[in-house]
Amino acid sequence: MPGRPDIPVAFRGLYDSPLVSVREYRCHACRSGPGPEEESDANTLILMRHGAFCRHFGRRHATADVNQAVFFSKGSTYQVSHPVDCGDRGTVFAVAPRVLQDIIRELDPTVEDRPEQPFPFVSGPCESTVFWRHRELVQRLEAGTEALEPFWVDVTALQIVADTLEAAFAQQGHPRRSRREGTEADHVALAEAAKTHLAARLGERLTLDEVARAVHASPFHFARVFQQRTGVSIHRYLTLLRLRASLERLAGGEEDLTALALDLGFSSHSHFADAFRKEFGRTPSEVRKHASLRTLREMSKNMEV
Repeated sequence: MPGRPDIPVAFRGLYDSPLVSVREYRCHACRSGPGPEEESDANTLILMRHGAFCRHFGRRHATADVNQAVFFSKGSTYQVSHPVDCGDRGTVFAVAPRVLQDIIRELDPTVEDRPEQPFPFVSGPCESTVFWRHRELVQRLEAGTEALEPFWVDVTALQIVADTLEAAFAQQGHPRRSRREGTEADHVALAEAAKTHLAARLGERLTLDEVARAVHASPFHFARVFQQRTGVSIHRYLTLLRLRASLERLAGGEEDLTALALDLGFSSHSHFADAFRKEFGRTPSEVRKHASLRTLREMSKNMEV
């Protein structure tokens, strides 16, 4: 990891799941030359948010800054120097080995020959869209709102890692492998099996890993195929299922909005209300009130007859 042992480097966990962990690091180093040799204890990706550092490999070195993604292979050794006095700060992504292999296999099949060294490069471009999505993810994790679902975080973090890796492989001139094995019929069947699973467990607090296991697919492959087949991410598909189901309940006179929210898998009434308003442009209370007034008018008309 960046930073010398004699210089304070603070790490803060932002998110952790069976699929991916996200941490923030802050290094307060001043300008310095290469420090003692260090060794990476995991396969990680760092996206910088401030400052810069240099990683030295013998006579070579690679500079890490906000325009570059930095890759650390487990067991790799290096030295770190700091070219400026402002320190550096970034986000560390560590993907579960089985999932990381799945992502890289689609970009470079030779990863099967070096499972312990999945990154054939030390840096790659951090494209503008990735940089923006990465910052948005960190901001939402730091805010820690109850509406932040693990399902969304897993999908978003894995896609950021996958897009960063794809750009790095492209920069290195690696030929792009054709998409993962499997026929069109296989992909259709996978998406339909997932839809069935979601419909049957609409009110449960589902995770990407759990749904992928249920349809016998790896998480990243499943999430990518599902979006290709449906046009939306698996998280958004599930959210739309829940929100549209709530409309029928509200029209039927549902009184307890908190109970409705929890019954449909939302973490709270406010989580449900926020998602509902963003999707439909009005609150659940407004929809319920409108439905109630309509019902009263219909009852009144029937009484007049």
